[in-house]
Amino acid sequence: MAHMDVLLCDDVDNLGQRGQVVRVRAGYGRNYLLPQGLAIKATAGNKKMLDEQRRLLAKREQREHLSAQSESEKLQGIELRFERRVGEHGILFGSVTALDIAEALKERGLTVERRRIGLREHIKEVGDYDITIKLHRDVNPSIKVFVRKEGTEEAKAAEVAPAADSTPAKPVEAETSAEAAETSESEAETAEE
Repeated sequence: MAHMDVLLCDDVDNLGQRGQVVRVRAGYGRNYLLPQGLAIKATAGNKKMLDEQRRLLAKREQREHLSAQSESEKLQGIELRFERRVGEHGILFGSVTALDIAEALKERGLTVERRRIGLREHIKEVGDYDITIKLHRDVNPSIKVFVRKEGTEEAKAAEVAPAADSTPAKPVEAETSAEAAETSESEAETAEE
């Protein structure tokens, strides 16, 4: 099999850290790492350029670490609540994805790339989850994600409790539309009687 040496421009999980030269399969390097900007070919010229840029990388690394620390402080204590329709065995219709979490954080004024959200699989069941956010190699804060059945008393009580939050989560809007649907159904039943 053909292999190639690449110089990592960014940290890549299960492969290496920025600035490392690693040997990967040619297809992986050519079709994923290079187009995504995660690596460059490890030629002699690029290696010389890297030696020169190591100083700059060290400064950049320090800046990014400080930035990640400040972002981590903002993320501490964040709790996200999602209400979803649920089947009879507690399985969600649809799921809660990294994109959903990123959008919920964005609504709260925090910008996190969805690839930084450590969600191995989509959340497909009701429950409480601790999700790790990979801001930096050394900075990985954790947030709480609560997934509840749409329209349950527990979910309504949970929405009343965090009234101190300045920005409501997206599921609150879904809850009000569900309540409106229930109200219109009960009105229709009383009209039939």
